[in-house]
Amino acid sequence: MAKAGGPGWRGGLLLALVVVVALAATGVWNPFPGVWDWVDRSEPISEPDVVWQQRVGGTPRSVTIAGDTVVVEQRTRVEARSLATGAQLWERKADWSAVAGGDRDPVVVVGKLLVKGYEVLDPTTGVTRRRDGDAVAVWTYRNMLLDAHCVDATDCTVSAWDPRGTAPLWTAFVPGVRSGLLGDNPGLLGTRRLDAVRIDDEVAGPEPVPPLLGFPIDGRVHVLDTATGRVLQDVEPGRDERLSVVGGRLLRITARSQDGTCYFAISGRDAATGQEAWQRTGINLRTADNAGCVQREDPHGARNVLIGVAPDTREAVLDGYDGRLLLVTSAGERLLAVDDRHALVRPADKRAVIGRELGAGRVRWTRPAGSKAGAALTPYAAVIADEKPSRLVALDPRTGRELASLRTSANALAVGRGGMVIGEGREIGYVRFGGAPGAPVPPRDGGVPGPGGTAGVPGPQDSCGPKRELCPG
Repeated sequence: MAKAGGPGWRGGLLLALVVVVALAATGVWNPFPGVWDWVDRSEPISEPDVVWQQRVGGTPRSVTIAGDTVVVEQRTRVEARSLATGAQLWERKADWSAVAGGDRDPVVVVGKLLVKGYEVLDPTTGVTRRRDGDAVAVWTYRNMLLDAHCVDATDCTVSAWDPRGTAPLWTAFVPGVRSGLLGDNPGLLGTRRLDAVRIDDEVAGPEPVPPLLGFPIDGRVHVLDTATGRVLQDVEPGRDERLSVVGGRLLRITARSQDGTCYFAISGRDAATGQEAWQRTGINLRTADNAGCVQREDPHGARNVLIGVAPDTREAVLDGYDGRLLLVTSAGERLLAVDDRHALVRPADKRAVIGRELGAGRVRWTRPAGSKAGAALTPYAAVIADEKPSRLVALDPRTGRELASLRTSANALAVGRGGMVIGEGREIGYVRFGGAPGAPVPPRDGGVPGPGGTAGVPGPQDSCGPKRELCPG
């Protein structure tokens, strides 16, 4: 009986399939697109769900929130998506890309490897705003764009531009900019950020241009004033020295080997006169390796502050401008992130992340977290990446108020005024701070409503330094 019923069942299934195909062919009813969408649909990358989730063409190399858009850099192309919906706005072939400008005036800079020049694109339309055919390097900041042109290896000029400007603000001569075609943001002598697991190094987006930049050229350091374009110093480091430019000072960092250990000294100098402004000994800025105290790394830090280790192994945060100790951790504590005003610290029991205020040393907030949690500070949020369970949390860096909390194994890729972009593989999604989509948008600096914002989200903090010594007025 079972064998007799088998062909009839298969015949009925075949007839049903023929009917469906006929209906689809005549346009009466076509279930196949919906079926394919169901098969191809991605699993949500977080809980609660993101505002939108999209699959991009390749694994992102960088993601940046630029005004009302999200700029995604991939290996051979760059694309922009709507911050509100995630829909693709445009796509361009490019080997490298970077974002300059702030919320009001962002631009996307693109170029090709081993080819001189770059283009400045509008992030919303992809239209070219300005084109340069000869630059060998570009540096992008929140309030400035720099490029370098070289007639030959020892004859270069560096020019500064407003992000959307059409004429340079100033041009300075420098005797070379290292060698070869360097693309976007080649290394200058400053600080390096602390690493954080599952948080992208560029999560904060472009930083404000520092007051001074240090160009390493042929074993010397040329210190450039970014306000005027003047080259203030041309300095050769001593045999035991490493030079760095932080907080408007030229730092001469000495590491001397004696009695089987390294002895450190830091001298902060006025870049215009060369006079010593401050000096400290005994603080290890982690610039040296263990082999003969040779210094091969920039110090850890961010913006105008440095991170070092005191002789008693406690970590310390120093003001690069005047050498003040802004924070000294307690025994067993570890610094996870710093900026000009705050520090994120893991306590000795490794059960939390603590928000501390620099200068005053006060604990502003405490958030429970696992022993391997990573953290980062951005102008708009402190981000914590936790494990077991895997979570991403965004907090107001001043108060610890929760802006977003997600159960996800995705990475934090970019943080903006109103939310953050997370991603896992080729999937990226946007999380709006404060919860529900369509929440009211707070005013920007100056009272103009900002894109994609949420009521009560903190505004960006300036880079004037803890004493506001780097801003006029």
